[in-house]
Amino acid sequence: MRYTAETWPITAALLQFPGTDANGRTAQTADASVWAGVFQEVKEAGFANVDLFDSWVRPGDLTSERLDELKRTATDVGVGAPSISAIRRSVIDEAHWEDNLAYSHRTLDAAAQLGCEVVSFGLHQALTAEQQNQLWFWTVEGHHDPVGDAETWGKAVSRLRELGRHAEELGLLMSLELYEDTYLGTGDSAVQLVQDIGLTNVGLNPDLGNLVRLHRPIEAVHEMIAKTVPYANYWHVKNYSRDENLARGQFVAVPAPMESGLINYREAFRTALSFGFQGIICTEHYGGDGLSVSATNQDYLRSKILPKTQNYALGTSLVAQGRQQPRRVTV
Repeated sequence: MRYTAETWPITAALLQFPGTDANGRTAQTADASVWAGVFQEVKEAGFANVDLFDSWVRPGDLTSERLDELKRTATDVGVGAPSISAIRRSVIDEAHWEDNLAYSHRTLDAAAQLGCEVVSFGLHQALTAEQQNQLWFWTVEGHHDPVGDAETWGKAVSRLRELGRHAEELGLLMSLELYEDTYLGTGDSAVQLVQDIGLTNVGLNPDLGNLVRLHRPIEAVHEMIAKTVPYANYWHVKNYSRDENLARGQFVAVPAPMESGLINYREAFRTALSFGFQGIICTEHYGGDGLSVSATNQDYLRSKILPKTQNYALGTSLVAQGRQQPRRVTV
């Protein structure tokens, strides 16, 4: 059966929930009641599912008993947790790649124990000190993967393929998140990376917002859509208002609700459906009451963008797609 606007699995990103509170207590070691409070807040915002962003809790570093407790807590609150996003643990980080690769394998094992469908990885690395001092970290450049370096590219392919095979053994999809100045930083490079990995369960997380928000020239959005969404098997969605003054070299981008930013998600989802997309969607937003804006983004998708019935044209996907059972919100 095809997903519809009503049944499409949409998760809330947990960007607004810090891994460490004002008193220095970590969500990682917190009592399950703390986890329940976060899940309840997400549920009351209108979400039936959460994405377990590891900036909040790192499932890959929880014991088996704590993973069971995390799963039970979500179930008791009444939310699903079908996806994990592992952030800033690049497997080609020169100094930390071995730890990051081991952590990524543990995250896949944790995802399987939690009953997830997909794990999203990326090649972005830790924020620099300068980035951490900005209101918006993307306004200054961070790490760059070396362009034209065949050896480093080969390491990315082989290590991500290793993870992809592990995911396949566990019955999981693996998704690679677009991110600036990495090998997932342009449409062409991201597609080439997936093609070189060569596993049907490994696709793209076409987080277009990560590229649109840059304060410098960017690839044309419609070209990024056309290139990347045919390989999408999971999707972080957010938007940014953007202004450019090429004559003066001025570029500005700030977070915006999905329907009012630069990215035309009507076009993006039309293209994605034509290539068979049936993946989980995760709504994000930076700044302010990001959870409420994420909920507004969910409403926009369900009311205006996603198909209302199953009678829509659905193409053949270039990568494997998942199949989550729909969940309904009962606050």
